[in-house]
Amino acid sequence: MSAGVPGVGSLGPGRIGSVAPAWATLSPEEIARVGDPSAATSTLHWGRNYLYTAKLAVGHGESVDVVVKQFREESWFDRQKARRRGTKAERSFRAALAVLEAGVPTPEPIFWSASADGRGHSLYVCRHVAGLEVRYLFRAAAQGREREEFPAIDLAAVLREIGRLARRLLDHGIRHRDFSVGNLLILPTAEGPPALTLLDLNRARFEQELDTTARMRELSRLALFRAEHREILLEGYFGRPASDRESKALALAQGAFEGKNATKKRLRGLQTNLLSVFRARRAHPHIPDAPSDAAARDKIVWDALSDQPHQHASRWEKLAVRLGDVPAHARELAAFATAYPRVRRRYRELERDLFARPIRFDGAGVCVRPLASDPERLLTLVEDLGARNVLLRLHPWEENHDAEESLARALFERGYDLTFALPQNRDLVRDPARWRAAIEEIAERFQPFGNRFQVGQAINRSKWGAWTLREYADLAVSAREILTARAPKVEILGPAVIDFEPHATAAALNLKRKGLCFDAVASLLYVDRRGAPENPQLGFDTVGKLRLIRAIAETSRNVVDRQAVRSWVTEVNWPLREGPHSPAGKSVAVSEPEQADYLVRYFLLALASGMAERVYWWQLIAKGYGLVDQNADGSLRRRPSYMALQTMLAQLGGTTFERRLPSPAGTWLLEFRRDNGARVVAGWSSGEASRVALPSGEAIEISGSVRYFETADETLIHKAL
Repeated sequence: MSAGVPGVGSLGPGRIGSVAPAWATLSPEEIARVGDPSAATSTLHWGRNYLYTAKLAVGHGESVDVVVKQFREESWFDRQKARRRGTKAERSFRAALAVLEAGVPTPEPIFWSASADGRGHSLYVCRHVAGLEVRYLFRAAAQGREREEFPAIDLAAVLREIGRLARRLLDHGIRHRDFSVGNLLILPTAEGPPALTLLDLNRARFEQELDTTARMRELSRLALFRAEHREILLEGYFGRPASDRESKALALAQGAFEGKNATKKRLRGLQTNLLSVFRARRAHPHIPDAPSDAAARDKIVWDALSDQPHQHASRWEKLAVRLGDVPAHARELAAFATAYPRVRRRYRELERDLFARPIRFDGAGVCVRPLASDPERLLTLVEDLGARNVLLRLHPWEENHDAEESLARALFERGYDLTFALPQNRDLVRDPARWRAAIEEIAERFQPFGNRFQVGQAINRSKWGAWTLREYADLAVSAREILTARAPKVEILGPAVIDFEPHATAAALNLKRKGLCFDAVASLLYVDRRGAPENPQLGFDTVGKLRLIRAIAETSRNVVDRQAVRSWVTEVNWPLREGPHSPAGKSVAVSEPEQADYLVRYFLLALASGMAERVYWWQLIAKGYGLVDQNADGSLRRRPSYMALQTMLAQLGGTTFERRLPSPAGTWLLEFRRDNGARVVAGWSSGEASRVALPSGEAIEISGSVRYFETADETLIHKAL
């Protein structure tokens, strides 16, 4: 390896690392800032390691695009390897310098850093290079579609260039050890041979003596399943047509690798499933540790990136707490069991009410938090969106509510219908006096702007601080006493059960506790683990879930008026594939276009069915799930979901839902009437694109994206508004 590798030094408090000579003027503050995931402008990869792009300030108001790779090195094995050979980030940095010295392109290394105590994660930062991963070209080639999908790329030229690049690498004694389609980028070029660059170098080995067999093993990771493609690759590697022996050597090496890789995947999956029973879910590196002396009930910290708490208690610790609370859980189970027969009966009766009556379509809303950097911009976004219902989440555990009060006043003065959410945390659950003091202050400051308060948040999730319904009930009762004492017409919403857990909702709404009652039932009804809103969970799609919640509410002992019960969804969203900013795991994340489609379909199904009076999207501005994306530099981008909700409100806001039109299974046609008599049909398909007919006989095409069709006198006059 090159002797010119910079030495290891301090990169700020508690961090060590190296900076490339060309970047020696970088300040420790800028190194720390870009290494924080809050600086991310986009997510490149979200898995065992987290890769994101960011802007690195280089002075004079200028910046360069960089890639930050965050390596998790938390296990004992990882720490031992780091002591012997350096962290993965350090190995990546040193390898990049050596590979460049060998004449092989790789993104320019800038710095690496790691914790000075040898624990935690390490970071590798390099210049961002935009290109096409070879995997996509090779996938198309395996199907014979490379000319159709990538007409500007010459597959044969790329294969030869990969062969030449591999030869330079191996002739310098460098084994990449993951020379695969995901670690090679094709860069755009105006003319000449295709340009490639090599990625992911932390596994590389140097000064290796490599025979032909070892060299073929390096090439075997490339997903080349056609003999003619392997021949072209080897032609580039040898600078001549390959012999039969050389061709067979690569084919055998590839077959051996594919078999070994399949076995490793099966064993790794089995190992992961077994260990998950005993091992706590690993926190993202940015999440702070719980206090060392915290009891199992109290190992909860705040995750600023996803705007929610994180539970550090292990599965065994949580189980021990639950076992200690068996008497409380027995009372909850009894409350659910006694309610079950009447809930089941009412659920069946509600089927006849689905999409069966005219409903004013004015129940769509959005949740907000203050935007300290640009309050006026937030108000502009709300105004442009067109939603008149706004839910403002307050944080009772915080000492200062000035930003929230300023936002509430501004929204109230603009005529918005305001609802306030009052979540709890563990400190407030443990300290009832502090909870009461916080609610007293909130009542004084915010009741002038709105009279609806959701008390509690995700009460069935221990990370929000309540381990039993009794703990939540104590908070809810005291909050109701305080809020109604100041304004008798105040409305209390609850119990704010998150996800589809009807047993928890039924238990909370039927628990025997003096003073525990709600004016409207609030649910945080997420379906992010089931994809589209029409998908079933335990046999219930979105409409079925809302119907069951309504049946629970209408038969509950803890609602003020069972004859006029109101059911609100005060939080819903679909998380995006944006790393630790996303509030749910990678496996349930969706793309931005999918989020936009699912959002509109959820609102339409929930509100037009008559099973929900209000639905609020959480939230307006947030990375990972919001309608608007906020970049690290403070700039805002309206996502497709913002435009989709804006369009729905522009087309249907203030209309009256009339009926569901007949259509084939898996398709939906909902008819709305405007005040001027014009009718609008919202149509979509939850499966394949389909052609359906309006009452006029006009055939229209619908797909997963909701389309709007305006009609008059049963004649289609405008398509796809």
